[in-house]
Amino acid sequence: MATTQKKQPAVTAKKSAEKSPADFALDKRNYKLIAIGFGAMVLGYILMIGGGSDDPEVFNGGELFSFRRITLSTLFIVGGILFVIYAIMKKPKTEKEA
Repeated sequence: MATTQKKQPAVTAKKSAEKSPADFALDKRNYKLIAIGFGAMVLGYILMIGGGSDDPEVFNGGELFSFRRITLSTLFIVGGILFVIYAIMKKPKTEKEA
């Protein structure tokens, strides 16, 4: 008695090497949005820079605790973090939707 076995189709290297855009977790647009979010965070850190005094004996509280350093830079950093989270969570468009 001979048993018949079904042969499985061989996976070719060509098929396994091909990747369609749907196989990636993030789309090109997602990466652009992530870059914008990181740019906003970098801008927030740049807004915090400065305010030093040439004389170490002088304390300039108005310069150190200014609106730009305390509020505006913090808003840019937190906004950038939230924007990066949104960019990662955003579902990429499929070919049918585009």
